[in-house]
Amino acid sequence: MAHLFALSAILTQLAAPTGQATPKSHAVRPTDGDSGTLVASVRPGGRVSLRARPNGRSVGVLGARTVYGSPLAMPVVRRRGSWLGVVSAAMPNGRLGWVAATSGSLAFGRVKLEIEVDLSRRLLRVWAAGHVVRRMHVGVGRAGTSTPTGRFSLTDKLRGADYGSYYGCCILALSGHQTHTPRGWTGGARLAIHGGSTAGAVSAGCLHASTRDLRYLMRMAPLGTQVRIHA
Repeated sequence: MAHLFALSAILTQLAAPTGQATPKSHAVRPTDGDSGTLVASVRPGGRVSLRARPNGRSVGVLGARTVYGSPLAMPVVRRRGSWLGVVSAAMPNGRLGWVAATSGSLAFGRVKLEIEVDLSRRLLRVWAAGHVVRRMHVGVGRAGTSTPTGRFSLTDKLRGADYGSYYGCCILALSGHQTHTPRGWTGGARLAIHGGSTAGAVSAGCLHASTRDLRYLMRMAPLGTQVRIHA
């Protein structure tokens, strides 16, 4: 069976506005001696305003946990003055959220892995320090419910059995959303990597991987890992 990962607790106050372009900005550069992607988290008990653009109106307030209960971890991929552009599940596909770098509620770390998904080849590759360290064959979205492309992040690592046997052992929830759900679809629209057939274009948008590969990702890929999906 092909399922989208159900988002059971959408925070409506984090709904993003539409029709606003991402501000021009430059990529955050690691400081000397650092490597990997800078990742922002919210300190326990802290709250951070997420904005649609630097110094723009707030689209919601982030706490230390995701809607699934995992520690919040957002890749920082842009900087504009004292504002950081982050990949967040609270924003539409292709849009960054912005947080104030000066907020005392933010903490920072680094993630050295990245995940790349080539939909045309149905191939997932794990990158570290410019080298591919793992290749996986995956099932992808079928015609009409194709897997969205773009830059996303790993937001949660969950037990598949807690959500349904059809997810396999594990669910790696992504920040992205399926914008072309099947007709009559009543589940959620969050993207994920989970169990299921890897025999081609078989899903409603999520990526399917083998149990062995899922367990590898659960073990090796930290929350906040960037996931780049392309055609």
